[in-house]
Amino acid sequence: MPVMLRRRVGRLGKMALQVAYWASDEVAHCPVIFASRYGDIAQSVVQLNQLAQSNTVSPTAFSMSVHNAISALFSIARKETASYTAIAAGQETVEAAFTEALALLADGAASVLLVYYDEPLPSPHHIFIDSPSFPHAFACQLVKSEQGISLSSKVSEQNHARDDLPNSIAALRFLLSDRPKYQHTVGARTWVWQRNA
Repeated sequence: MPVMLRRRVGRLGKMALQVAYWASDEVAHCPVIFASRYGDIAQSVVQLNQLAQSNTVSPTAFSMSVHNAISALFSIARKETASYTAIAAGQETVEAAFTEALALLADGAASVLLVYYDEPLPSPHHIFIDSPSFPHAFACQLVKSEQGISLSSKVSEQNHARDDLPNSIAALRFLLSDRPKYQHTVGARTWVWQRNA
């Protein structure tokens, strides 16, 4: 990535871009999904504080605080014209991202690059943290497979035990394991990740 673009991103953006590059070295021109529960909210907090103190916001800094900024930089740096999507869906962000990827594959895409990245909410928003959180990012290239993994949701009347990890990392742990099933319950919905035999 050109230095001028790289300098515009903070730690979270660098993490997301690094894993995106690692996962896409040999693949070009496929749809890309960038997913993050909060995006680079630390950048937004800085902008809000500057606005409160001086009534001005740097246009360059503001442009990097929008949710699709990191995916846009990736697209610009790689001169890609493929479809790009930025997803934020609260506690179900990782499931929403994989659902979008599955829809793109069903619609004929040969492969989809999925990039997930997040970090804890900064102060003063940290009081809203509702699950374990630490800075993390991962990317994976998805293709169709009869023996892959299915993802479905169902109405749930019972709560399943919470994991000690962020849901995104728990889902990644399932993907990298040989476990037959992983479930994630949010409110009245349970997402079921299941390995197809």
